[in-house]
Amino acid sequence: MKQKPLAFLLFLAGCSGASTPTPAPVPSEPPPPAPPGELLAPEAFAQMADPEARSKALFMEAAKVLTHPRCVNCHPHDDQPRQRDRAEAHNPPVVRGPDNHGVPALACGSCHQDRNLDHARVPGAPDWHLAPIEMAWLGRTPAAICAQIKDPKRNGGKTLAQIADHTAHDKLVGWGWNPGADRQPAPGSQERFGALVAAWIETGAACPAEEKPQ
Repeated sequence: MKQKPLAFLLFLAGCSGASTPTPAPVPSEPPPPAPPGELLAPEAFAQMADPEARSKALFMEAAKVLTHPRCVNCHPHDDQPRQRDRAEAHNPPVVRGPDNHGVPALACGSCHQDRNLDHARVPGAPDWHLAPIEMAWLGRTPAAICAQIKDPKRNGGKTLAQIADHTAHDKLVGWGWNPGADRQPAPGSQERFGALVAAWIETGAACPAEEKPQ
């Protein structure tokens, strides 16, 4: 019986060796969306191994609140607050005034108390007022709002830690989930919203890319 050539045997030996496994791709896709009116918990994004991608996804989830009518109606880009779900001009006509609390005889607190007055359909929460015009969100994209929130010149001089505390505990922010009458509340809860903002900061506070025009 003829012996097989040495080169052929070496070839077979090389083929029998275990190949180096290909590294699994790093998941960067966000989780499936939450049901309407809900927010995903920060833990839902834990499978995203890329911290920057996870941070951006966390902000986009929080942006469901930041861009909701219950928030942007009090973050206008002009001197007039908005109402209802289509950014309708406030009725009766009022203006922000020098300190964002209205003007004499038409101050915010003249009608808006520290709680909702459901029989009169007047919303209320402690220290009812407009956000400073530097913090205008109405009509802005999540990317633009993200940049504003991180900029002390446009966020009321707050650090990111103070932003996290504000979103989680401020009573006027919390009104968004208890708007009274037949107003649609913001999605999720203030607790879940605050947790998302805190997780966004912990993962680097990355901002999503600006949306491209269709």
